[in-house]
Amino acid sequence: MFPSLALSTAPMALTIISATRRSQVTQLNAKKTKLEKKRATTTTSTSGFSGRTSKELTWQCIEGCGACCKLAKDFAFATPDEIFDDPDDVELYRSMIGDDGWCINYDKATRKCSIYADRPYFCRVEPEVFKTLYGIEEKKFNKEACSCCIDTIKTIHGSDSKELENFNRAIRSSPSSS
Repeated sequence: MFPSLALSTAPMALTIISATRRSQVTQLNAKKTKLEKKRATTTTSTSGFSGRTSKELTWQCIEGCGACCKLAKDFAFATPDEIFDDPDDVELYRSMIGDDGWCINYDKATRKCSIYADRPYFCRVEPEVFKTLYGIEEKKFNKEACSCCIDTIKTIHGSDSKELENFNRAIRSSPSSS
């Protein structure tokens, strides 16, 4: 329907979803996710009687991951129909899914998006996008974005993957979380 748009944009990963938008997550996966979040999530304030001070995580993309570019995911992830209100967004998203389930703009050899600078709004992990698509307020953006990426990286690359290790290192050492 929008040939020029389809040529200049790429689809969003199904991983950028709020926990409230997920359906059919098994109880075991929910427990694993909760434990991972508990280990990963920290705050910038001192709280409680322990007097511990910790840092808030800051989301950032890691080069060479591409987990979000695997568009055809399992039942634990929201479908395009669940994510988008606009049928054109659903159509565009689906048009970007290759025969192998990966985005047609994702180069698996280089592990990079061929249209990264011109990708559609729903491929962007930004507070405004999370607010528009998932109702996530800006103050919760980093926590939700980190959680979504952790879940997706585990699903696509595995819990013991170098991609997950790199992501965890990046979100803990980013300048704005120090």
